[in-house]
Amino acid sequence: MSPTSAPTAAYTADLVVFGGTGDLSMRKLLPALYHSDVEGRLSPETRIIAMSRGGLTDEDFRGKVDAEVRDQVPADPGAWQRFLGRLHHVSVDVGGENRSGWSALTALLGGHEQRDRVFYLASPPMTFGPFCRDLDKAGLVTPRSRVVLEKPLGRDGASAQRINEEVGAIFDEAQIFRIDHYLGKETVQNLLVLRFANAFLEPIWNSLWIDHVQITAAETVGTPGRRGYYDQAGALRDMVQNHLLQLLCMTAMEPPARNDREAIRDEKVKVLQALRPITGTEVDRFTVRGQYTEADGMPGYLDEPGSTAPTEASRRVETFTAIRAEVKNWRWAGVPFYLRTGKRLPRRASEIVVQFKDVPHSIFPGGSPNRLVLRLQPEEGIELHIMAKEPGAGEVALKPVPLSLSFGKTFTARVPEAYERLLTDVLAGNPTLFMRRDEVAAAWQWIDPILASWESSAELPEPYPAGSTGPAGAHELLARSGRVWHEEDQA
Repeated sequence: MSPTSAPTAAYTADLVVFGGTGDLSMRKLLPALYHSDVEGRLSPETRIIAMSRGGLTDEDFRGKVDAEVRDQVPADPGAWQRFLGRLHHVSVDVGGENRSGWSALTALLGGHEQRDRVFYLASPPMTFGPFCRDLDKAGLVTPRSRVVLEKPLGRDGASAQRINEEVGAIFDEAQIFRIDHYLGKETVQNLLVLRFANAFLEPIWNSLWIDHVQITAAETVGTPGRRGYYDQAGALRDMVQNHLLQLLCMTAMEPPARNDREAIRDEKVKVLQALRPITGTEVDRFTVRGQYTEADGMPGYLDEPGSTAPTEASRRVETFTAIRAEVKNWRWAGVPFYLRTGKRLPRRASEIVVQFKDVPHSIFPGGSPNRLVLRLQPEEGIELHIMAKEPGAGEVALKPVPLSLSFGKTFTARVPEAYERLLTDVLAGNPTLFMRRDEVAAAWQWIDPILASWESSAELPEPYPAGSTGPAGAHELLARSGRVWHEEDQA
């Protein structure tokens, strides 16, 4: 867990957001920075500078933020005006001949070379290299600069390597923060505390006691207006290569020797390197891909409103995937990890379900194995499902009941959004919850053979009705070994 979980100091920095007028900035970054301001984590000198092609003045940008962001946060009038006063806008042409925008940014940052500079690239990955080169040409990269790269980092291992080389030519590895907002969620950080700060759990956190693990990121929404992006990404690139593999690493990692900046990342890389490759005919056996179709008034992927006309790539892209993964080491040998993500599913949920093995010999009928459920969204919390006796004077009847910890109900403090926590760590220069270059490479090395097999296959993704639990193949993936997905077992 990051050493900066309870920061006491206010950070002074110039935070420059490329893509600062875009959706990510308006929905996530600026609300997170406002909360940081209210809670005293930003010094009075800290500035937030948005970069875009919008041609906005500072006042134009402040008006846009006031109109689009204010209703998302419980804005105190005084604090809100103070926050708006931090905001600036610079129009730039990344990779272009017009250098006027860079001159304006140089003038704005001039005189503050000893201040921390954070360059947040909330933009497509193909812009990362050109942006960093333009920063270097403008003389804006200082020893106290950092750069934040949003996912997805490339489309495959080769493109990710090119991006890392381009950015690495300008910034040292210690200055590069590859962000995955799932690692900023309280439940993920509490997973480490649950495992490594409580004596009862770690001795049974292995193949002797655990039957399997399910990691799910399910969404009820589709992709209206986003098919151009999703045709190029798909669920495997968009969610599995980063979010779900990161959750797998946090679940399966060995106890680090220290709670420091590199020890945790070292252990995560070891998990990725221990993943059993899925290649050749095993791709068909251990992976499932699907695409949602029209049902109950909800449009199919190919018919989403606000999107361009479907192409051959549209017909081949997966909006759902499920994978049976294995970590080949002493702790986890023989324990399957089921990864699942999809659009237009019946419930919105991100969770990790650790299914323990059944008792060796049950003297009571009707029992079921224990399970630990870590909920990342919509409401963060932890549940330990145990067997209990139902009240009554007759025969003993068992019922699974949850011992529940809801962060929102248990703790009086406001639960911060993931981006708020991660931005605080960037300002503090703490890379613990960010991906290292070798970690990105190891993730793509496991993903690339699956992508290559899918792209060379003549088969299209398996259709599933919008609002359903996904394609039949996803249920068969578990049924082969007598298992079911968590929500089906609770029905």
